[in-house]
Amino acid sequence: MPRLESMERETIVARIVNRIIFSGRLSRQDHILLTSKILGNSRISDGERRQINRIFDQVQTGQLKLIGW
Repeated sequence: MPRLESMERETIVARIVNRIIFSGRLSRQDHILLTSKILGNSRISDGERRQINRIFDQVQTGQLKLIGW
């Protein structure tokens, strides 16, 4: 069962990341959600970490617009 939970969690992270990339915008709420995933006590997979880091990299390079800050 833990593997299924991991797959579901990755799917949720992937959907959030894809939505952010497609819209070109990162809201404060999305930032808090992704940051809490990385810094929280929950274990995340390498794939999840890569996807989240992709968003933060795009923020640093100006590829994403920050909204609601």
